Amino acid sequence: MTNVESARSHRKERVGEVLSSKMAKTIVVRVERRYAHPRFKKVVTAYKNFYVHDEKGEAKVGDQVRIQETRPLSKTKRWRLVAVIGRPTGAAPVPA
Repeated sequence: MTNVESARSHRKERVGEVLSSKMAKTIVVRVERRYAHPRFKKVVTAYKNFYVHDEKGEAKVGDQVRIQETRPLSKTKRWRLVAVIGRPTGAAPVPA
């Protein structure tokens, strides 16, 4: 295993839903994070949008995708598409 492979294996990965695919080679992915509130102990759901590089344009709105952290590709784009995990089963996509 070389240094490049070992460095690549420690990159952050997230799973989220595609909100938009209208840009060229870029998709917007919403990642959900659930955690217990520090004071009230209630489970809180937080969402964050990531701009993701999609070289082949394979992800569509509503898809579940796996993304990986990468070097800065533009001002806002620091993630790349690893795989499309699942497609919607006919249900309407969730609005942002």
